[in-house]
Amino acid sequence: MKRITVTFLLLAFCCTMLRAQERISLNISNDKISSILAKGESFKSNYSIVSYIEQLKNGVNVKSLKLIVEVDSSESYFKMTLTFSNPSKDTIRLSNVVPFGESKDRVYITGLGNHSLSRTHLFQPGKLPVNVIVPDNAWELGYSSIKLKENIFAYGLTRRDVPSIKLGQRKRFETILYPGGSVVYNFYVELFEGDWQNGLNKVFQQRKLFDVPEGKSDKSLYQRSDLNWIKKSYVIHLLMAWDKSYYDNKTAKFTLPDFVKRGKELYGGDDVVCLWPTWPTLGLDHRNQFDMYRDLPGGLPALRILADTLRLMGTKFFIAYNPWDESTRAEGHLQGLESLIRETSADGVVLDTKGESSKELQQAADKVKEGVIMYSEGMAVPKDMDNILAGRVHNALYYPPLLNLNKLIKPDFSIFRVAEVFKEPIKREYATSFFNGYGTEINQFTPGHPHWEEEQYRFLGRSSMILRENNDNFISNGFKPLIETPHENIFINQWPTDEKTIYTIFSLKPEGFNAPLFKVEPKLRFHFVDLWNHALINPIKQGNDFWVAADLDGFSKKWLGTNNEGSVGCIAQLPNLLLIKLSGSILEFEAKATGKIKVWAGNPSYSNKYYEPVRIKGSVDIKEVFGNYQGKIVVQVFDRDELLDERMVEIKPNEALLISQSVKTSSILSTPKEMVKIPSGNFVWKTTQGDEFIPYPKNGKGDTLKMSSFYMDRHPVTNRQFRIFVEESGYQPTDTSNFLKHWIGGDIVKGEEEYPVTYVSYEDAQAYAKWAGKRLPTETEWQYAAQTSALNEWPWKQLKPVTRKEQFVTETLTVTAIEGIEARHTNLGDGKIYAVGKYPKGTNPFGLQDLSGCVWQLTNDVYESGSYRYIMMKGGSYFKPSSSWWYVQGGPRELHYRQYLLRVSEGFERNATVGFRCMRD
Repeated sequence: MKRITVTFLLLAFCCTMLRAQERISLNISNDKISSILAKGESFKSNYSIVSYIEQLKNGVNVKSLKLIVEVDSSESYFKMTLTFSNPSKDTIRLSNVVPFGESKDRVYITGLGNHSLSRTHLFQPGKLPVNVIVPDNAWELGYSSIKLKENIFAYGLTRRDVPSIKLGQRKRFETILYPGGSVVYNFYVELFEGDWQNGLNKVFQQRKLFDVPEGKSDKSLYQRSDLNWIKKSYVIHLLMAWDKSYYDNKTAKFTLPDFVKRGKELYGGDDVVCLWPTWPTLGLDHRNQFDMYRDLPGGLPALRILADTLRLMGTKFFIAYNPWDESTRAEGHLQGLESLIRETSADGVVLDTKGESSKELQQAADKVKEGVIMYSEGMAVPKDMDNILAGRVHNALYYPPLLNLNKLIKPDFSIFRVAEVFKEPIKREYATSFFNGYGTEINQFTPGHPHWEEEQYRFLGRSSMILRENNDNFISNGFKPLIETPHENIFINQWPTDEKTIYTIFSLKPEGFNAPLFKVEPKLRFHFVDLWNHALINPIKQGNDFWVAADLDGFSKKWLGTNNEGSVGCIAQLPNLLLIKLSGSILEFEAKATGKIKVWAGNPSYSNKYYEPVRIKGSVDIKEVFGNYQGKIVVQVFDRDELLDERMVEIKPNEALLISQSVKTSSILSTPKEMVKIPSGNFVWKTTQGDEFIPYPKNGKGDTLKMSSFYMDRHPVTNRQFRIFVEESGYQPTDTSNFLKHWIGGDIVKGEEEYPVTYVSYEDAQAYAKWAGKRLPTETEWQYAAQTSALNEWPWKQLKPVTRKEQFVTETLTVTAIEGIEARHTNLGDGKIYAVGKYPKGTNPFGLQDLSGCVWQLTNDVYESGSYRYIMMKGGSYFKPSSSWWYVQGGPRELHYRQYLLRVSEGFERNATVGFRCMRD
């Protein structure tokens, strides 16, 4: 027997097509034409294509093989019929019929190797070939494309006409021709523009591999809204009725709801569960397949209750149909199936051994209820896809080819890759399903739950969440496989829509990868997000191009070549619809879209819990919702269940978070007694501080703030004012330690009535403010009122810069002078408290006094830094210890200076140098 590999090389041809209402004619004649290669010998001619075809019509013999060509052109593509015949006395094996020939400088598809189920490979220039899945009736196809001129290409497709085989035998990839035998191949040529993937899209998606006559496709099933739910489904479990995950015969309890509940946390739950009580026990007695369901525990009523329970949990219920069941108790199949659907309220039917459905089967289901899905055991070929919406990639291909080109044909046909968890770790099964944008059917028929199952289910959950949340992309017609990257062993699929673009990535690099991976075109009002790691990506410019970097996990080299190899990634180009800002522990958010917001502490996952605000614009206290969490905060906005945009911020360890909130006071029209009106204005907020052993907050620095008008106390609250509060309100603190310690016998020392009140806690100050109809100012409000929009460093007008060159009488620690600050403006830090208003020369432009060098003034702002909490204070105080810089740096302080008051207890934080002033909105 002789083996002949045929490469049909046709570089010169005439072809016309309609494009943009114009007829484009390409006539490349007198080009080299190489035909049939046999035994290493080639036939060459330099005739034009017209004369070449005329010659082939009369028959061309190349020793053992004869080829006759018939031409059939159309307006949109060019077709030839190639008849290969064997005139010799030898038996010939014919395979690898590739249009335009195999070449290192073009993309082509043909067989490689000798595995009977997965030989088809896609070849790219400079790359290793990629094993691909094609329709079950097209394993022998040959495809390639050639460049004609700038941006104009032609693809060629060859398909074997199986019924044409005479005196021969059909194999999956080969045709065996006995002496005198023949076979016909159809050869199609059509123009396309742009990237090579556009040619694949045209021949697979638009032409359906020429399996479906032009204009004969029926889209009615795909347009039914009641069946749309399957297009959003990505995880199916098939369980046999003797599985304890369905029913425990020891306890006589249905366990399927517990099984589904467990899956919720691991992989988001099952979209579908199918119960299978027939094969391999069908035929043991006279019961037919429908009887098997009737005899399950509790009968069909119990199954209906179970199906209703699963639907409440978000899971659909499927039954199985065995068309080969013809020898048991007679019962019409359509009638039996209709009755079973009615009695169980099933949502779908698994069609055992079938790669297609029929109108009769769908109609039987439609008589009972809407939304019943037919699900084939095998992948429907193009001509059968109109009558079915979902099917399997069968695990007869146990080690699945990387790329499934069936996804190109009908992207909204729901594909599920069959996986079995009992054999070995199977992360690659989940990874390639994710890479190809479709679901997984976990076939639980073989018993066993290995220890790695839960870990790998969590990986499935991570990938399934992305598939579900970006479903519109994965069922769109724009799928573009294997986009260009200079890196070997990394593969990228692109899934664009007008709203966003998704890139799924599969890597075979055990060492991992973190570098620029592929070119992108940044778009105005869009940004890039790593959805696998939930991180913002900024494109990197290299020369004239922008590149996106990918961060891909590594894996043990021992998994290479197994069904557990590889890692995945996912990058999205999303519209700028979400604005977020973290101010302390307060997260502000606003979505420029209708829908819902999800806020996550850490990466989104089915085992994590999110917070969903009532509105799409507002704020949330992260500490209140997530407790003492430090790390990434991810914010997402959804339209229904479709991800629209994603942003993230981070709370770093030791980062100080604002955990207090300011409650607005009631509005008033006139300035209250002893208060000053602070006008509205813009304010650039900048701060300074001393020692940062405990980190100060960094949020908001340098921001330009729009401040509304408010009223501020002219002076800090005095002893006199606080005594009125205590007497009228009967206030008693919970912790009385050091409360008003400077008073004698519970009353003010005579002559100190107008001194600032001290020995008060944050809670004491808040209680006073609430009683007075006021509140404590935030740090930014205090600083704006003190500095004004002019950003004054000190309250008074500066004559020369302050250098803080200080002179002290070290025995008494009393400050005598600070260069640039005059004693008429403020207390320089002599350690003696004084009555408010003593320094009118220190009044600021708004009319506020005692802003610097009086007492440290509490603000409303409480921060949490790791396990510490502190209150922010402003203004310095009358006390300045001077023998060491390790002291808190008191004395008069710049208006932008801040000092924390560490919290232990109310009694601990009450001291002689801390007071407060109030404000009112």
